[in-house]
Amino acid sequence: MRVAIGTDHAGFVLKAPVVGAINALGHTIVDCGAMQIDPNDDYPDFAAAVSKAVLDGRAERGVLMCGSGVGASVAANKFAGIRSALCHDTFSAHQGVEDDAMNVLALGARVVGPALAVELVGAFLRAEFSGAERHRRRLAKVESLERRE
Repeated sequence: MRVAIGTDHAGFVLKAPVVGAINALGHTIVDCGAMQIDPNDDYPDFAAAVSKAVLDGRAERGVLMCGSGVGASVAANKFAGIRSALCHDTFSAHQGVEDDAMNVLALGARVVGPALAVELVGAFLRAEFSGAERHRRRLAKVESLERRE
């Protein structure tokens, strides 16, 4: 699987461990930056880059990192077709994919440490959408909301 990653300066501390985890699972990185710490960069730019990579097919999933994870997730969810969630626990990281077809995981470097970030990324990437009728029905309703808004 190709996984787009993006981080601002506040999430940068998680970049190396997340890249290592993705590589260890045998996936390919689509690096949407940042390439170095720049205290003046902004998380919406990286959220947009990761979201576009997922939407245009350069990646199947994305991982965003910022200080809290909240801003990156909010920004990513502005793109129709992106289903991003901030996760602090492995259950949510895999359940979000299995039930809700989550395609972008957001992490907050000021909230989770590198070890937990690696666990969360693993849970997210190992999960698959269940395709159960009730989940397909709910996903269709979410997609309908996107079209109306």
